[in-house]
Formats: sequence, C-alpha cells, structure tokens
Amino acid sequence: MTVNLLNFDLKGLTAFCADLGEKSFRATQLFRWIHQKGAFDFDQMSDLAKPLRDKLTRTAHVQALKIISQKESSDGTIKWLFDVGGGDAVESVFIPEGSRGTLCVSSQAGCAVGCRFCSTGHQGFSRNLNTGEIIAQLWFAEHYLRQHLASSDRVISNVVMMGMGEPLQNYSALVPALRTMLDDHGYGLSRRRVTVSTSGVVPMIDRLGADCPVALAVSLHAPTDVLRDNLVPINQKYPIAELLDACQRYLEFAPRDFITFEYCMLDGVNDQIEHALQLVELMKHHAGRGISCKFNLIPFNPFPESGLTCSSKSQVAVFAKVLTDSGIVTTIRKTRGDDIDAACGQLAGEVMDRTRVGVRIERQRTFKIVPIGSTGDVEGSPGLAAKGTIP
Repeated sequence: MTVNLLNFDLKGLTAFCADLGEKSFRATQLFRWIHQKGAFDFDQMSDLAKPLRDKLTRTAHVQALKIISQKESSDGTIKWLFDVGGGDAVESVFIPEGSRGTLCVSSQAGCAVGCRFCSTGHQGFSRNLNTGEIIAQLWFAEHYLRQHLASSDRVISNVVMMGMGEPLQNYSALVPALRTMLDDHGYGLSRRRVTVSTSGVVPMIDRLGADCPVALAVSLHAPTDVLRDNLVPINQKYPIAELLDACQRYLEFAPRDFITFEYCMLDGVNDQIEHALQLVELMKHHAGRGISCKFNLIPFNPFPESGLTCSSKSQVAVFAKVLTDSGIVTTIRKTRGDDIDAACGQLAGEVMDRTRVGVRIERQRTFKIVPIGSTGDVEGSPGLAAKGTIP
C-alpha cells in the first residue's frame, strides 16, 4: 500500500525520505512540488533524480479528495463538497474579499459538540479527518483557484479552521496540517492569518499554545454558564471561567495580542443589553485583569431544526454599541454565501452519525428563556432567567 504524502508536514516528509535512503533536501524539493506547485505526478518533478521518482511511484502518492459538488454564490463565495469515503462528505468554503482570500476548512466529518445553533452539530459526528484530508482541502482550493483566476500568485491568504468539526478534538491531525500551512516551503501563511476556532476544549488550547500557536477564535455565544451550558454543551465540562483562564494563558504565545470571541446573535436568547453588559464585565474584570479581546457578532443563519431565529439588525447594532462603548473592539460579520448555504453555521455535509445527537439537541430545546423576576429564575445569573431541563 502506498502512502499519501499530503499526510506529512515537512518534518514527517523528511523522515519518510530518510527511510527511502534520501537526504533531507530531497524532502524539501518534494514538499515544494506538492504544495507550492500543486504537482501530484512524480514524473512532473523534474529536479528529482529518476531513481527517487521511481521509489516514490512504488511507495507513495498525492491523493486529492473527490469533489461531489461545487457551488458558487452571487458574491463570489465558492463551496465545495468533498467525498472523504465511507459515506462521509465534508464542506470547504472560499470567501474572496478585496485582496484577501479566505478558505474555511473542515477538520471532522460532522461534529460531536452539538451546539444548538449550528447545522453541522445537528447532523452528528462520524469521524476525524486525517492530516491529508485536512490539507487536501487547501491543496485543491489553492491550485484550482490559481487556474480558475489565471493567477500565478498565491490566492488564499487566510485559512480559518471554522468548517465542519471541532478542530481541537482532532489535535493529532490538526497540528501537522497547520505546520504545512505555515511552512515557507509549503503555503507560507503567517501565523496571524491562520485561525483555529474552538468551542472551548481547554486542555488542547494550552497544548496549541505550546506546539503551534496561531490566531485563536473562541465560540463563546453566552455570558453565563447557565446559558452557555445549553447553547454550547462542552461548557458543562469546561465552564466559562476555566475557558477564559486558558485564553489568558494562550495570549502569552499567540501571534496576535488579542483573542477573538465569536458570538452568534439569537433573538431573545443571548442578544439583550443585559447580556452585553455581562460580557463587558467578563472581559474587563476576569481574574482581576480582564482579557485583551475582539468580538465578532455573527447573524444567525436559521434552519428549522434549531428552533431559533436571528436577532434583528437593530438589536445587533444596539448590542454592538454596548461593547464598543466599553472599549471592546467589535465587528458584525458580513453574511457571505448564504444563497448556497455556505455562511457561518450552515455547513452540513453528509455523515454517518455515530452519536445520539438528535436526542441531546432535543433536550437542549427544552431550555426556555423567561422574563427576569418570574418563577424559575436561576440564582447567580443576573439579567437572565431560565427554566426547563438542561442536559
């Protein structure tokens, strides 16, 4: 059986070449051919010696993902559905904006976290992608777009691990993929331009800071544990205080001097002025020193199974003003690709669900927001009351 070379970062490829009896500079040449030039046929690699090319033909291959579909939005956004085998498929999205091109990459087939507002979470979880399947999304998109746009320059300037899945629950495959993205012999991306988005897997945030610090985005979505337990179930294991502690530690290694917090705006759930004031209190005073941060408010993209609706534009604006008036840098994400279901929270490939996600999310939907002061108020949660069953 031959090995897919997309599974290796440069260190791994160097070890592979050493096993073939080749020197390290051959691995660098091979790495450049694959990632910088998009080559998959070893006979194309003209500066590799013929005996090495013969060895590679016998032992290795460069395996792209099969494309099931490609859809292009009226705003230029492109969404690909890739077949990853076993009945599973994942989605990637390219978002062009001025001189910047961002690729949203998936790390898992489905997702086990089960955030209530995310359509990927509603389809359950099948498996982790391997490193080759993660990097193949970038490999294909970069070289397809160069040809499509008739450009010899790099097209993708930013990568966000915000596609299907929780990246930090697939850590062993994620880190080599990140290193390939960052390597000057690979895609040469800046650490500031590669972002890992997490729902809050605290131990792995610490490991990422030590192993491969890139920009970090945290899916917060609520100012209190009572509310976040329901919206982002992993909060029951790693509550907000522990998560913010991890964010403070990560800043010691991060390429940016702030953490981005993502906040999906849900009508009547987490979008009230009281919630904004609670966020300000958290960010300004957590652990007595606060956290350097930026907030990205995300308009919710509704889907029927969620039982949720999007906050009005006026309410989003009011919420943003509370944050900005407090000195917190706040942006409202522009919705891109929603006409092809490529906007935030809409990615949902085809996965063979191995979880009881439907049961878990149905339990989450029993959580109700009720007026402050009515029966069922939750002690210790100012500005928010709740009742119902919380899983």
